[in-house]
Amino acid sequence: MPQSLTLTVNGQPVACTVEPGTLLSELLREHLRLTGTHVGCDTAQCGACTVLLDGAAVKSCNVLAVQVQGRAVTTIEGLAAADGTLHPMQQAFKACHGLQCGFCTPGMVMAAVDLVEHHPHASEAQIREGLDGNLCRCTGYHNIVRAVQAGAQAMQASGSRRAA
Repeated sequence: MPQSLTLTVNGQPVACTVEPGTLLSELLREHLRLTGTHVGCDTAQCGACTVLLDGAAVKSCNVLAVQVQGRAVTTIEGLAAADGTLHPMQQAFKACHGLQCGFCTPGMVMAAVDLVEHHPHASEAQIREGLDGNLCRCTGYHNIVRAVQAGAQAMQASGSRRAA
């Protein structure tokens, strides 16, 4: 039986009706057309679907949509400012070339924002450990780690530790 739910997505109120087994990733991509949240495995192994749920990184393919009733979700589309200015972490990934094919990038950025929120001065080892659940098959992680370090510095300098 379909269930109604209300939540906030990228700062905007959303009301919708979903089947009980609908995953958050499906709600975002198929119902709300926020396709920046990628689905790579459907088993919470790759991290491409990572979003912020009430400010904490979660793999949206592992969360039922009904579990987010009344909560706030931020996707990669919600990080940039309304005028299109990139979030400091997004800008750092761009500047440090922390991507190649780009498939994992939205999940990496979202995980990195959460990581920096909890560990603003994370060492390289802490960054690598913090991103352990997000897989990249292209970069070898060197530029991703550099991007997270640069993003952390930029987030501190701008006072923007949290997602918008």
